[in-house]
Amino acid sequence: MKGIKRILKILAWILFIGFVFLLLSSGSGQRPAWNTTGQVVIESTSPFQNFIKTIAGAVEGFWLNYFHLVHVRQENIQLKTAVNTLNMENSRYRELLSTHERLKDLLQFKQTTNQPVLAAQLIGLDPTGWFKSVIINKGKNSGLEVDMPVVNTDGVVGKIVSFSPNYAKVLLIIDQNSAVDCLVQRSRDRGIVKGLSTEKCKLNYVVKSSDVAVGDIVVTSGLGGVFPKGIPVGEVLNVEDIPGELFKDIEIRPAVDFSKLEEVLIILKEDNSSIHQKKEN
Repeated sequence: MKGIKRILKILAWILFIGFVFLLLSSGSGQRPAWNTTGQVVIESTSPFQNFIKTIAGAVEGFWLNYFHLVHVRQENIQLKTAVNTLNMENSRYRELLSTHERLKDLLQFKQTTNQPVLAAQLIGLDPTGWFKSVIINKGKNSGLEVDMPVVNTDGVVGKIVSFSPNYAKVLLIIDQNSAVDCLVQRSRDRGIVKGLSTEKCKLNYVVKSSDVAVGDIVVTSGLGGVFPKGIPVGEVLNVEDIPGELFKDIEIRPAVDFSKLEEVLIILKEDNSSIHQKKEN
């Protein structure tokens, strides 16, 4: 019995729904308006349909926006990756440009001197930390010897103090163990430039009667058999006459900015130059 009642209920609902559709279809043809029953049905079912439509639209909008945001996020990641790649390439380009400018200056300096020179790059600092010195990527195999002068386009860097087959150590002029015989370019007064283990040097043994002023340029004298004459060493920063002293107290700023030193030139002897050229050939 229960099964028959259930079937009857289902049939009743089917008939009711069919009746509703019949009413709707009969009112959607040539008749301009629904009858009373159609109006009741429409009024009772339309809010439910509108609710379903609103929910469906909201769900559809959510999914569309979700997938859109996922797509935007993926694009954002790709754009960030592209920007980082371009920044790295731009940084490498600027570094290459900077290196090109430095090497071009070294080449111009090389063309102005009559002596053979060899270019080298700094690869490290003195491992002991006791001296103001640097390590370069050229050594005995390139014809280097002890006391060979090392310069760049700005002026005196230092001299070779030790070497291995492929590397060498350069003692900088700012080291306290360094000494370079020099001239004040304007007045031709002589002195010895000594390092202070800082970014400054002293011009020692300049007599009080000498004519030295702030701003004077100090150059190598050519004496001592190490540095050629006339290479810039530094600029006078301060001059003091200390009572009771025989010499003036003169402080100079090196011509070379050692904090930015990357490439150097070693001034070779004629016989070492021919050896180096043979090795290159």
